[in-house]
Amino acid sequence: MYDIIVIGARAAGSPTAMLLAKKGYRVLLLDRATFPSDTLSTHQIQIRGSLPLKRWGLLEPVLATDCPPVSELLFDMEPFSMQGKYPPCGGVEAVICPRRTILDKILVDAAVKAGAELREDFLVEELLFEGERVTGVRGRMKSGGGESYPSVTEQARLVVGADGKHSLVARQVKAQQYHSKPALTCAYYTYWEGLQLERGELYGMSQSVAGFWLTNAGLAIIYTGYPIVEFQGIRRDIEGKFWQTMNLIPGMVERLRSGRQAERFYGTADLPTFYRRPYGHGWVLVGDAGLAMDPITGQGIGNAFQDAERMADALDKVFSGRESWETAMQRYTQARDWETLPMYEFTSQIASFAPPSIEQQVLFAALERKPEAASRFFGALTGSVSLREFLSLPSLYRILGIFGIGRVLFRKLIPS
Repeated sequence: MYDIIVIGARAAGSPTAMLLAKKGYRVLLLDRATFPSDTLSTHQIQIRGSLPLKRWGLLEPVLATDCPPVSELLFDMEPFSMQGKYPPCGGVEAVICPRRTILDKILVDAAVKAGAELREDFLVEELLFEGERVTGVRGRMKSGGGESYPSVTEQARLVVGADGKHSLVARQVKAQQYHSKPALTCAYYTYWEGLQLERGELYGMSQSVAGFWLTNAGLAIIYTGYPIVEFQGIRRDIEGKFWQTMNLIPGMVERLRSGRQAERFYGTADLPTFYRRPYGHGWVLVGDAGLAMDPITGQGIGNAFQDAERMADALDKVFSGRESWETAMQRYTQARDWETLPMYEFTSQIASFAPPSIEQQVLFAALERKPEAASRFFGALTGSVSLREFLSLPSLYRILGIFGIGRVLFRKLIPS
Protein backbone atom coordinates (compact mmCIF):
# COMPACT_ATOMS: atom_id res chain seq x y z
CA MET A 1 0.00 0.00 0.00
CA TYR A 2 1.44 3.32 -1.12
CA ASP A 3 0.57 6.79 0.07
CA ILE A 4 0.65 8.16 -3.47
CA ILE A 5 0.84 6.68 -6.96
CA VAL A 6 1.99 9.15 -9.61
CA ILE A 7 1.13 8.26 -13.21
CA GLY A 8 3.54 9.98 -15.61
CA ALA A 9 7.19 10.68 -14.84
CA ARG A 10 8.03 13.71 -16.96
CA ALA A 11 7.88 17.44 -16.16
CA ALA A 12 4.92 17.28 -13.78
CA GLY A 13 5.10 13.75 -12.40
CA SER A 14 8.72 13.35 -11.35
CA PRO A 15 8.88 16.65 -9.41
CA THR A 16 5.58 15.81 -7.67
CA ALA A 17 6.93 12.39 -6.72
CA MET A 18 10.26 13.87 -5.63
CA LEU A 19 8.71 16.53 -3.39
CA LEU A 20 6.28 14.11 -1.74
CA ALA A 21 8.99 11.50 -1.20
CA LYS A 22 11.16 14.16 0.44
CA LYS A 23 8.28 14.81 2.85
CA GLY A 24 8.41 11.16 3.90
CA TYR A 25 5.54 9.68 1.89
CA ARG A 26 5.72 6.32 0.16
CA VAL A 27 5.47 7.14 -3.54
CA LEU A 28 5.20 4.89 -6.60
CA LEU A 29 6.11 6.62 -9.89
CA LEU A 30 4.89 4.97 -13.10
CA ASP A 31 5.56 5.70 -16.76
CA ARG A 32 5.06 3.79 -19.99
CA ALA A 33 8.38 5.17 -21.29
CA THR A 34 11.91 4.40 -20.22
CA PHE A 35 14.43 7.13 -19.48
CA PRO A 36 16.19 8.82 -21.12
CA SER A 37 13.63 9.17 -23.92
CA ASP A 38 12.26 12.00 -26.00
CA THR A 39 8.81 13.58 -26.18
CA LEU A 40 7.24 16.39 -28.18
CA SER A 41 8.03 19.64 -26.39
CA THR A 42 8.63 23.37 -26.75
CA HIS A 43 11.75 22.79 -24.61
CA GLN A 44 11.42 26.23 -23.03
CA ILE A 45 11.70 26.68 -19.30
CA GLN A 46 10.70 30.24 -18.59
CA ILE A 47 12.17 32.12 -15.64
CA ARG A 48 9.15 31.28 -13.48
CA GLY A 49 9.84 27.61 -14.25
CA SER A 50 13.53 27.83 -13.42
CA LEU A 51 12.77 29.21 -9.96
CA PRO A 52 11.41 25.84 -8.72
CA LEU A 53 14.34 24.07 -10.37
CA LYS A 54 16.67 26.33 -8.42
CA ARG A 55 14.82 25.67 -5.15
CA TRP A 56 15.05 21.92 -5.78
CA GLY A 57 18.81 22.08 -6.46
CA LEU A 58 18.31 20.96 -10.06
CA LEU A 59 18.94 24.15 -12.05
CA GLU A 60 22.72 23.80 -11.91
CA PRO A 61 22.65 20.14 -13.03
CA VAL A 62 20.51 21.15 -16.02
CA LEU A 63 22.85 24.02 -16.92
CA ALA A 64 25.84 21.70 -16.52
CA THR A 65 24.59 19.61 -19.47
CA ASP A 66 25.77 22.34 -21.85
CA CYS A 67 22.34 23.97 -21.92
CA PRO A 68 23.04 27.66 -22.61
CA PRO A 69 21.07 30.22 -20.58
CA VAL A 70 19.48 32.88 -22.81
CA SER A 71 19.07 36.26 -21.12
CA GLU A 72 18.20 38.46 -24.14
CA LEU A 73 15.37 38.42 -26.65
CA LEU A 74 14.66 39.84 -30.10
CA PHE A 75 10.88 40.13 -30.46
CA ASP A 76 9.83 40.96 -34.01
CA MET A 77 6.08 41.01 -34.66
CA GLU A 78 5.78 42.86 -37.93
CA PRO A 79 5.77 45.80 -38.19
CA PHE A 80 7.06 46.18 -34.62
CA SER A 81 10.47 45.05 -33.40
CA MET A 82 12.03 45.31 -29.95
CA GLN A 83 14.91 43.72 -28.09
CA GLY A 84 16.31 43.63 -24.59
CA LYS A 85 17.15 41.57 -21.52
CA TYR A 86 14.80 39.65 -19.29
CA PRO A 87 14.34 41.21 -15.83
CA PRO A 88 15.82 38.86 -13.21
CA CYS A 89 13.68 37.21 -10.56
CA GLY A 90 14.91 35.31 -7.52
CA GLY A 91 18.44 35.16 -8.87
CA VAL A 92 17.32 33.74 -12.23
CA GLU A 93 17.64 35.92 -15.34
CA ALA A 94 17.57 33.53 -18.30
CA VAL A 95 15.34 31.21 -20.27
CA ILE A 96 16.71 27.71 -20.89
CA CYS A 97 15.73 25.12 -23.50
CA PRO A 98 17.07 21.68 -22.51
CA ARG A 99 16.44 18.58 -24.60
CA ARG A 100 13.78 16.43 -22.99
CA THR A 101 16.04 13.38 -23.14
CA ILE A 102 18.27 15.27 -20.69
CA LEU A 103 15.79 17.22 -18.57
CA ASP A 104 13.39 14.35 -17.91
CA LYS A 105 16.21 12.00 -16.93
CA ILE A 106 17.46 14.54 -14.38
CA LEU A 107 13.94 14.86 -12.96
CA VAL A 108 13.37 11.09 -12.80
CA ASP A 109 16.73 10.50 -11.11
CA ALA A 110 15.95 13.22 -8.56
CA ALA A 111 12.65 11.53 -7.72
CA VAL A 112 14.35 8.17 -7.21
CA LYS A 113 17.11 9.76 -5.12
CA ALA A 114 14.42 11.33 -2.91
CA GLY A 115 12.96 7.88 -2.24
CA ALA A 116 10.23 7.41 -4.86
CA GLU A 117 9.92 3.91 -6.35
CA LEU A 118 10.14 4.08 -10.16
CA ARG A 119 8.62 1.61 -12.60
CA GLU A 120 9.51 2.44 -16.17
CA ASP A 121 8.02 0.68 -19.20
CA PHE A 122 4.80 0.25 -17.22
CA LEU A 123 1.39 0.63 -18.86
CA VAL A 124 -1.45 1.75 -16.59
CA GLU A 125 -4.58 0.10 -17.95
CA GLU A 126 -7.22 1.41 -15.58
CA LEU A 127 -7.92 3.00 -12.22
CA LEU A 128 -9.35 1.03 -9.31
CA PHE A 129 -12.44 2.36 -7.55
CA GLU A 130 -14.37 1.78 -4.36
CA GLY A 131 -17.63 3.51 -5.13
CA GLU A 132 -16.63 6.92 -6.51
CA ARG A 133 -13.23 6.93 -4.83
CA VAL A 134 -10.04 6.05 -6.68
CA THR A 135 -8.04 3.55 -4.65
CA GLY A 136 -5.25 2.45 -6.98
CA VAL A 137 -4.31 1.27 -10.45
CA ARG A 138 -4.20 -1.84 -12.56
CA GLY A 139 -1.46 -2.20 -15.16
CA ARG A 140 1.41 -4.27 -16.46
CA MET A 141 4.91 -4.12 -17.73
CA LYS A 142 4.79 -3.57 -21.48
CA SER A 143 5.41 -6.60 -23.65
CA GLY A 144 8.90 -7.09 -24.94
CA GLY A 145 10.56 -9.80 -26.97
CA GLY A 146 7.23 -11.52 -27.56
CA GLU A 147 6.63 -12.01 -23.83
CA SER A 148 3.26 -11.01 -22.37
CA TYR A 149 3.34 -9.70 -18.81
CA PRO A 150 0.43 -10.26 -16.40
CA SER A 151 -1.56 -7.36 -14.97
CA VAL A 152 -0.86 -6.27 -11.41
CA THR A 153 -2.75 -4.00 -9.04
CA GLU A 154 -1.34 -1.39 -6.68
CA GLN A 155 -3.28 0.42 -3.96
CA ALA A 156 -2.74 3.97 -2.69
CA ARG A 157 -4.38 6.67 -0.62
CA LEU A 158 -4.20 8.95 -3.64
CA VAL A 159 -3.49 8.73 -7.38
CA VAL A 160 -1.84 11.67 -9.15
CA GLY A 161 -2.53 12.06 -12.87
CA ALA A 162 0.57 13.59 -14.42
CA ASP A 163 -0.15 11.80 -17.67
CA GLY A 164 -0.61 14.65 -20.11
CA LYS A 165 -3.42 16.33 -22.01
CA HIS A 166 -5.00 12.96 -22.90
CA SER A 167 -4.80 11.84 -19.28
CA LEU A 168 -6.18 8.39 -18.52
CA VAL A 169 -6.86 9.59 -14.99
CA ALA A 170 -8.87 12.59 -16.18
CA ARG A 171 -10.81 10.43 -18.62
CA GLN A 172 -11.72 7.71 -16.13
CA VAL A 173 -12.78 10.10 -13.36
CA LYS A 174 -14.60 12.31 -15.91
CA ALA A 175 -12.77 15.46 -14.82
CA GLN A 176 -14.76 18.52 -15.85
CA GLN A 177 -13.20 20.90 -18.39
CA TYR A 178 -13.68 24.67 -18.39
CA HIS A 179 -12.33 27.69 -20.29
CA SER A 180 -11.92 25.17 -23.11
CA LYS A 181 -10.92 26.27 -26.60
CA PRO A 182 -10.45 24.29 -29.82
CA ALA A 183 -6.97 23.64 -31.16
CA LEU A 184 -5.75 26.89 -32.70
CA THR A 185 -2.34 26.03 -34.15
CA CYS A 186 -0.20 23.28 -35.55
CA ALA A 187 3.48 23.31 -34.64
CA TYR A 188 6.71 21.86 -36.02
CA TYR A 189 10.29 22.08 -34.83
CA THR A 190 13.73 20.85 -35.77
CA TYR A 191 17.33 21.19 -34.61
CA TRP A 192 20.02 23.13 -36.42
CA GLU A 193 23.78 22.87 -36.24
CA GLY A 194 25.96 25.91 -36.88
CA LEU A 195 23.28 28.61 -36.44
CA GLN A 196 24.81 31.61 -34.68
CA LEU A 197 22.47 32.90 -31.98
CA GLU A 198 23.40 35.56 -29.45
CA ARG A 199 19.89 35.71 -27.95
CA GLY A 200 16.48 34.18 -28.34
CA GLU A 201 14.66 35.30 -31.48
CA LEU A 202 10.88 35.37 -31.99
CA TYR A 203 9.24 36.40 -35.26
CA GLY A 204 5.57 36.83 -35.96
CA MET A 205 4.22 37.04 -39.50
CA SER A 206 0.59 37.28 -40.57
CA GLN A 207 0.05 33.49 -40.74
CA SER A 208 3.13 32.01 -39.05
CA VAL A 209 5.48 32.37 -36.10
CA ALA A 210 9.07 31.23 -35.70
CA GLY A 211 11.30 30.96 -32.65
CA PHE A 212 15.04 30.27 -32.41
CA TRP A 213 16.71 29.15 -29.17
CA LEU A 214 19.94 27.48 -28.13
CA THR A 215 19.72 23.98 -26.69
CA ASN A 216 22.19 21.23 -25.78
CA ALA A 217 25.21 20.06 -27.79
CA GLY A 218 25.65 23.35 -29.64
CA LEU A 219 22.33 22.99 -31.45
CA ALA A 220 19.51 25.47 -31.93
CA ILE A 221 15.87 24.48 -31.76
CA ILE A 222 13.74 26.16 -34.43
CA TYR A 223 10.00 26.25 -33.71
CA THR A 224 7.38 27.17 -36.30
CA GLY A 225 3.65 27.56 -35.70
CA TYR A 226 0.75 28.01 -38.11
CA PRO A 227 -3.05 28.35 -37.97
CA ILE A 228 -4.70 24.97 -37.50
CA VAL A 229 -6.62 25.33 -40.79
CA GLU A 230 -3.32 25.00 -42.66
CA PHE A 231 -2.37 21.68 -41.08
CA GLN A 232 -3.33 19.33 -43.91
CA GLY A 233 -1.42 21.36 -46.48
CA ILE A 234 1.64 21.77 -44.26
CA ARG A 235 1.92 18.09 -43.38
CA ARG A 236 2.16 17.25 -47.10
CA ASP A 237 5.28 19.44 -47.45
CA ILE A 238 6.71 20.31 -44.06
CA GLU A 239 10.14 21.18 -45.41
CA GLY A 240 8.75 23.39 -48.15
CA LYS A 241 6.62 25.31 -45.64
CA PHE A 242 9.62 25.64 -43.33
CA TRP A 243 11.75 27.31 -46.00
CA GLN A 244 8.85 29.48 -47.10
CA THR A 245 8.58 30.73 -43.51
CA MET A 246 12.32 31.26 -43.15
CA ASN A 247 12.31 33.32 -46.33
CA LEU A 248 9.97 35.82 -44.65
CA ILE A 249 12.63 36.64 -42.03
CA PRO A 250 15.30 38.97 -43.45
CA GLY A 251 18.67 37.23 -43.68
CA MET A 252 17.52 34.00 -42.04
CA VAL A 253 17.90 31.72 -45.08
CA GLU A 254 21.53 32.78 -45.45
CA ARG A 255 22.15 32.20 -41.72
CA LEU A 256 20.66 28.71 -41.93
CA ARG A 257 22.61 27.83 -45.09
CA SER A 258 25.84 28.41 -43.15
CA GLY A 259 24.92 25.41 -40.98
CA ARG A 260 22.83 22.29 -41.46
CA GLN A 261 19.66 20.62 -40.24
CA ALA A 262 20.70 18.13 -37.55
CA GLU A 263 17.43 16.18 -37.10
CA ARG A 264 14.10 15.63 -38.79
CA PHE A 265 11.00 17.76 -38.26
CA TYR A 266 8.80 16.96 -35.27
CA GLY A 267 5.29 18.29 -34.94
CA THR A 268 1.61 17.97 -34.18
CA ALA A 269 -1.80 19.56 -34.59
CA ASP A 270 -3.05 17.87 -31.42
CA LEU A 271 -2.92 21.03 -29.30
CA PRO A 272 -6.16 21.43 -27.33
CA THR A 273 -6.49 24.23 -24.81
CA PHE A 274 -8.37 23.73 -21.54
CA TYR A 275 -8.50 23.74 -17.76
CA ARG A 276 -9.69 20.67 -15.89
CA ARG A 277 -11.04 20.47 -12.37
CA PRO A 278 -7.86 19.06 -10.79
CA TYR A 279 -9.18 16.98 -7.91
CA GLY A 280 -11.83 14.57 -6.75
CA HIS A 281 -12.28 11.52 -4.51
CA GLY A 282 -8.84 9.92 -4.30
CA TRP A 283 -7.29 11.67 -7.30
CA VAL A 284 -5.59 14.89 -8.43
CA LEU A 285 -4.24 16.21 -11.74
CA VAL A 286 -1.02 18.15 -12.38
CA GLY A 287 0.70 19.52 -15.49
CA ASP A 288 -0.97 19.20 -18.88
CA ALA A 289 -3.48 16.78 -17.41
CA GLY A 290 -5.02 19.70 -15.53
CA LEU A 291 -4.10 22.70 -17.69
CA ALA A 292 -3.11 22.63 -21.35
CA MET A 293 -2.01 25.79 -23.19
CA ASP A 294 -1.04 26.20 -26.81
CA PRO A 295 2.78 25.88 -27.00
CA ILE A 296 3.17 29.14 -28.90
CA THR A 297 4.25 30.95 -25.70
CA GLY A 298 6.24 28.03 -24.24
CA GLN A 299 4.56 27.90 -20.81
CA GLY A 300 3.98 24.17 -20.34
CA ILE A 301 7.11 23.04 -18.48
CA GLY A 302 7.00 26.01 -16.12
CA ASN A 303 3.33 25.37 -15.41
CA ALA A 304 4.13 21.72 -14.66
CA PHE A 305 6.86 22.66 -12.18
CA GLN A 306 4.62 25.19 -10.43
CA ASP A 307 1.82 22.61 -10.25
CA ALA A 308 4.13 19.99 -8.74
CA GLU A 309 5.35 22.31 -6.02
CA ARG A 310 1.91 23.69 -5.19
CA MET A 311 0.23 20.26 -5.22
CA ALA A 312 2.89 18.62 -3.07
CA ASP A 313 2.42 21.31 -0.43
CA ALA A 314 -1.37 20.98 -0.59
CA LEU A 315 -1.29 17.19 -0.23
CA ASP A 316 1.12 17.39 2.67
CA LYS A 317 -1.30 19.71 4.47
CA VAL A 318 -4.09 17.19 3.91
CA PHE A 319 -2.14 14.09 4.93
CA SER A 320 -0.72 15.81 8.02
CA GLY A 321 -4.17 16.98 9.11
CA ARG A 322 -3.35 20.69 8.90
CA GLU A 323 -6.09 21.32 6.31
CA SER A 324 -9.17 19.53 5.12
CA TRP A 325 -9.16 17.92 1.68
CA GLU A 326 -11.68 20.36 0.24
CA THR A 327 -9.98 23.45 1.68
CA ALA A 328 -6.52 22.47 0.41
CA MET A 329 -7.76 21.50 -3.05
CA GLN A 330 -9.88 24.63 -3.46
CA ARG A 331 -6.90 26.78 -2.51
CA TYR A 332 -4.70 24.88 -4.96
CA THR A 333 -7.21 25.33 -7.79
CA GLN A 334 -7.82 29.01 -7.09
CA ALA A 335 -4.10 29.76 -6.92
CA ARG A 336 -3.37 27.84 -10.12
CA ASP A 337 -6.16 29.49 -12.07
CA TRP A 338 -5.53 33.02 -10.78
CA GLU A 339 -1.84 32.80 -11.65
CA THR A 340 -2.21 31.25 -15.09
CA LEU A 341 -5.43 32.66 -16.56
CA PRO A 342 -3.96 35.96 -17.89
CA MET A 343 -1.24 34.08 -19.80
CA TYR A 344 -3.77 31.46 -20.89
CA GLU A 345 -5.93 34.14 -22.52
CA PHE A 346 -2.91 36.00 -23.92
CA THR A 347 -1.58 32.76 -25.40
CA SER A 348 -4.93 32.04 -27.02
CA GLN A 349 -4.96 35.54 -28.54
CA ILE A 350 -1.53 35.00 -30.06
CA ALA A 351 -2.44 31.50 -31.25
CA SER A 352 -5.54 32.77 -33.04
CA PHE A 353 -3.34 34.62 -35.57
CA ALA A 354 -5.85 37.47 -35.54
CA PRO A 355 -4.48 40.80 -36.85
CA PRO A 356 -3.24 43.04 -34.01
CA SER A 357 -6.02 45.19 -32.63
CA ILE A 358 -5.67 48.96 -32.54
CA GLU A 359 -5.04 48.68 -28.80
CA GLN A 360 -2.24 46.15 -29.31
CA GLN A 361 -0.69 48.27 -32.05
CA VAL A 362 -0.63 51.28 -29.75
CA LEU A 363 1.03 49.24 -27.00
CA PHE A 364 3.66 47.63 -29.25
CA ALA A 365 4.51 50.97 -30.86
CA ALA A 366 5.15 52.41 -27.39
CA LEU A 367 7.24 49.41 -26.34
CA GLU A 368 9.35 49.75 -29.48
CA ARG A 369 10.35 53.25 -28.33
CA LYS A 370 10.89 52.37 -24.65
CA PRO A 371 13.52 49.66 -24.06
CA GLU A 372 12.90 49.52 -20.31
CA ALA A 373 9.19 48.92 -20.85
CA ALA A 374 10.00 46.34 -23.55
CA SER A 375 12.20 44.52 -21.05
CA ARG A 376 9.30 44.38 -18.59
CA PHE A 377 7.11 43.00 -21.38
CA PHE A 378 9.68 40.25 -21.97
CA GLY A 379 9.56 39.61 -18.23
CA ALA A 380 5.79 39.20 -18.46
CA LEU A 381 6.27 36.60 -21.20
CA THR A 382 8.66 34.56 -19.08
CA GLY A 383 7.08 35.10 -15.68
CA SER A 384 9.62 37.32 -13.93
CA VAL A 385 7.00 40.10 -14.17
CA SER A 386 3.31 39.45 -13.59
CA LEU A 387 1.37 39.74 -16.85
CA ARG A 388 -1.63 40.93 -14.86
CA GLU A 389 0.49 43.70 -13.31
CA PHE A 390 2.12 44.60 -16.63
CA LEU A 391 -1.31 45.14 -18.22
CA SER A 392 -2.71 47.00 -15.22
CA LEU A 393 -3.93 50.57 -15.55
CA PRO A 394 -0.96 52.19 -13.71
CA SER A 395 1.54 50.18 -15.76
CA LEU A 396 -0.08 51.08 -19.08
CA TYR A 397 -0.26 54.72 -18.05
CA ARG A 398 3.51 54.73 -17.48
CA ILE A 399 4.09 53.12 -20.88
CA LEU A 400 1.55 55.00 -23.00
CA GLY A 401 1.12 58.35 -21.29
CA ILE A 402 -2.12 60.26 -21.11
CA PHE A 403 -2.64 60.51 -24.86
CA GLY A 404 -1.99 56.84 -25.46
CA ILE A 405 -4.40 55.89 -22.72
CA GLY A 406 -7.05 57.94 -24.44
CA ARG A 407 -6.71 55.64 -27.49
CA VAL A 408 -6.78 52.34 -25.65
CA LEU A 409 -9.81 50.40 -24.45
CA PHE A 410 -8.34 48.52 -21.53
CA ARG A 411 -10.85 45.72 -21.49
CA LYS A 412 -9.52 44.66 -24.89
CA LEU A 413 -5.93 44.56 -23.64
CA ILE A 414 -6.31 42.91 -20.27
CA PRO A 415 -7.11 39.17 -20.32
CA SER A 416 -10.16 38.44 -18.20
